[in-house]
This record gives sequence, C-alpha cells and structure tokens, in this order.
Amino acid sequence: MADAWPDLPYAGWKDTCATLQLWTQIVGKVRLALTPWLNHSWQVPLYVSARGLTTSLIHAGGTSFEIEFDFLSHELKIDTSGGSRAAIALRPQMVAEFFAETVAALGRLGIAVAIDERPCEIPDAIPFSRDRDHAAYDAEAARRFWHALLQADRVFKQFRTGFIGKASPVHFFWGSFDLAVTRFSGRPAPEHPGGVPGLSDAVAREAYSHEVSSAGFWPGGGAIDYAAFYSYAYPEPAGFNSSAVTPETAAYDPILREFLLPYDDVRLAADPDAALLSFLQSTYVAAAEAGRWDREALECQPGRPGVPRTLPRR
Repeated sequence: MADAWPDLPYAGWKDTCATLQLWTQIVGKVRLALTPWLNHSWQVPLYVSARGLTTSLIHAGGTSFEIEFDFLSHELKIDTSGGSRAAIALRPQMVAEFFAETVAALGRLGIAVAIDERPCEIPDAIPFSRDRDHAAYDAEAARRFWHALLQADRVFKQFRTGFIGKASPVHFFWGSFDLAVTRFSGRPAPEHPGGVPGLSDAVAREAYSHEVSSAGFWPGGGAIDYAAFYSYAYPEPAGFNSSAVTPETAAYDPILREFLLPYDDVRLAADPDAALLSFLQSTYVAAAEAGRWDREALECQPGRPGVPRTLPRR
C-alpha cells in the first residue's frame, strides 16, 4: 500500500470524511490562533507527514509544540519541545467530544488557547462544542485517504519545481479539506467578491490578492460525489474554460468553474504520475496562456534530486 494509489470511493467513507474535516478544523484553528498571519493564509494549513497530517511546529510563549493526525496508530499526538506528549485515540466519537478532549490535552501540556468554534467553509455548520451529529471514523478509510495524499503530495512537489515565480508550498487546507499548490503570475488580481460560507470576506480577498493558477486534490463532497484533482484560475481569463487539457477525461465544470480529473482516472492509469503531471501542466498552461502570463520569466526545467538549477546565460 505504501507505494500504491489506493481506491477511495467517496460513498463508502463520506461520513468519516465529514467528521475528519471537522476534526482537522479544530486542530487547524489552534495553529491559526497562535501563528502570525502570513500572506494568503499560508500560516494555517496542515502538511502531509510520514504518518498522517501535521501542523508543523507552533510556538506558544515559552512552549513549542506540534500536533499530528497519526493514521498509522490512529491517534492525535501533541508533542512539545520539552519532551511532553499527549495523545487522543482516533475513534468513532462526536465532534463535541473530540473538541473537549483536544482542549483538555493542550491544557495538560500547559498550552492555553481559545479558538473560534464556528467551522469554516461549511454551510449551516454546527459549532464544535455542540456538534453531536458527526461522529464517524473508519480507520481503514482514513488510512487510504492519507495514502492518496502521500501520492498527490509527491507529484505536486515535483510539479512545483518547474516554476521560479512565486509559488505556494504544497499544503492541506482544512477549511476546504483539500491538498493544494498554487502558482502566481506576479500581477495583482481584481478584488475577490467574498461570500464563502464561514469565511470572512477579508480573508478571501487577501487570499486572492494576486492572479493565480491553483491545483489540488479533493476527496469529494458537496458539488461532486467522487475524489478528484482540480485546477482553476483566478481571475478566470477569457478562453480558459474551452482550453484543451490532458488527459482527455479531464473536463471543465461550469458550476465549480474549474477543470476536474477524477482520481480514479489517475489511479487506474498505466502511469499515474504521468497522467497527473499532464493534468497539472496542461491546466497551468491553459491559465497562463489565456491570462498572458510571462511564461519565459516564470518557468524553468523540472528539478532533479541533487542537481542545481541551470541558470540561463546572461
């Protein structure tokens, strides 16, 4: 399984997916509450780790700590720089219980933090401490999801090396529950209209302050009931939606206003890495060409381990 693209049928784990999204929001909001703001909200995501999803290091006064969803031992682990650890079993339990246990575990480690209990980017969401509706946890499904993230993270990081303009890290946004990587043209964008459920307009406008071509992996839910890779441009330039992209099963969704490639089409491809890289590159080119980006100044050859990038002759 460690090297495979696992089967991830959304219908079979949608309840676990919904619960896990809320659990990651609780942990993500701890990082949000304690970390100085970084452009485009880059201070809030989680990152794919060797065992699951991690906050990376968080500093809180005299204590530094890290929180990790461990999908091998199925625990939420909180480790401090002083050597202390608290752990919470990942098991079927209500969001309200998970929230209370997480706050209590942080308290035992001497970490005091207050978070906004309102979930982000979920319409009509229930505050964490009152959510007794979401309580599913299928350990095997969670593990498969993490394995899918491992594969996507690896290919996204390879794709990221072919760009010398401003680019985001490969990171997991707990609000929208997706792994994403974003490239920037360097030009300011029109003000974002806002209106995202559970997300202030100020945050949305700061996130989309500059032109982007963004791609990611989403396990499904809401508008689509299957796992998929996506790619969109903001602002969307004229002609982007009719651009030719690959593989041929990728298509533009006029409701979501982005190109979608079903995860199964990558998983079952003869060469999954090549199929995904083709989607990432062709949709980026569609955005860059339609948006008239300065591609010569922004792009470079893909990186190779241990080989410095060759600079052009001056």
